[in-house]
Amino acid sequence: MAQSRVNTQYKIFVVEDNVLYAQILKKQLVEDGYQVKLFHNGRDFMASLDERPDVVTLDYTLPDMTGYDVLKKIQRRMPGTNVIIISAQENINTAIDLMKNGAYDYIMKAPDTREKLSNIIKNIREADQLRTENLILKDAVKEKYNFRNLIKGNSREIEHIFELMDKAVQTQISVSISGATGTGKELVAKGIHYNSKRSNKPFVAVNVSAIPEGLLESELFGHEKGAFTGADARKIGKFEQANGGTLFLDEIADLELGLQAKLLRVIQERELVRLGGNETVPLDVRIITATHKNLANMVAEGKFRKDLYYRLLGLPVELPPLRDRGNDIILLAKYFVDEFCRENDMEPKEISEEARKLLLSYHFPGNIRELKAVMELACVMSNKNIIKANHLNMNIDNSVQNLLASEKTLDEYNHEIISHFLNKYNHNVRLVSTKLGVGKSTIYRMLQKKDLE
Repeated sequence: MAQSRVNTQYKIFVVEDNVLYAQILKKQLVEDGYQVKLFHNGRDFMASLDERPDVVTLDYTLPDMTGYDVLKKIQRRMPGTNVIIISAQENINTAIDLMKNGAYDYIMKAPDTREKLSNIIKNIREADQLRTENLILKDAVKEKYNFRNLIKGNSREIEHIFELMDKAVQTQISVSISGATGTGKELVAKGIHYNSKRSNKPFVAVNVSAIPEGLLESELFGHEKGAFTGADARKIGKFEQANGGTLFLDEIADLELGLQAKLLRVIQERELVRLGGNETVPLDVRIITATHKNLANMVAEGKFRKDLYYRLLGLPVELPPLRDRGNDIILLAKYFVDEFCRENDMEPKEISEEARKLLLSYHFPGNIRELKAVMELACVMSNKNIIKANHLNMNIDNSVQNLLASEKTLDEYNHEIISHFLNKYNHNVRLVSTKLGVGKSTIYRMLQKKDLE
């Protein structure tokens, strides 16, 4: 039974009308370390069934009812209960019928019955414990990949991401994740997989940009022995490894056009042929892709296939940069500090108000990944239990850092930004125009309107 108890004494109910034989079975089972309770008729046993035994040994012939009748009542009251029928008569048809109706096993009363019973219950208990441990493991994985445990934040932007992820787990739709580097794209992919119906199947991640172009086809689709020089054994590709589960293709924009065509065919046909092989391998794989590039623009430029783009688009999930997530920055910073202190046996540390203001004013080009690195270093650099602003090692240009420190008009913001870049590039209007993506005439008009230093 899946509900068997772990690390508690296993409970066996022995239903046997022969008092002496019942005692013999009990002696053996007690020696095996089990908690044993005896019953000599079906009525008394059924009255105690709510005590939820782990295993029932059931004499087929009882004074008040047959073992078959008792078995049917057990199935109604506690379906899934492990019932071992013990009979003095060998009848193969009866045994088959009983096991079809839910009995775990059927054994004859014989000199070796005790040993057989002992081995059967041992196997049942081991299987029960394995199932229970698997359930515990699944629950732990589910808790770990709970959206709110996986992705820290309560901003409106993140709540919207949670809504999209929840939609994704309800269906088998492909998911395309976009966002700047360090925003947590793989975490979103894992969250979707481990909360979907595919959670008990593999999650396989491939970083397309990290694999040399000449090896990527073999990495994705596998190869047969002798397919090319150095292929001295069959290789199972990532698609096959992910069969039944989810394949996460990170940095999909870096896939060269020739492989894009092959990927499209595999997705459309739901099958593949390994390099150098003839065998067709059927596939059942959910595809989740991610990129920090604008795929729509790449399609327009002819750098990414339009047909593949629409195949992969599915449910688009765009992750916001950290700078747009408001107070999530502080929430995440505190989480990283707590985690680092716990993992390194350090006293808990607080983040000072000055440090919080500095974190909120910073633009975090490296997003969450950068914040994590900054906070871990701050934990190391702070000697006491408080992290101050000077412990935050961030690449801050003060003139930019303070840009949003006070409320201004749009014209005033534009003035400050252009002034900053003019100073930075020695008043080279053409270069500033290129850097900011604004027309030279706009800068000249502002120069005429205001004194830009």
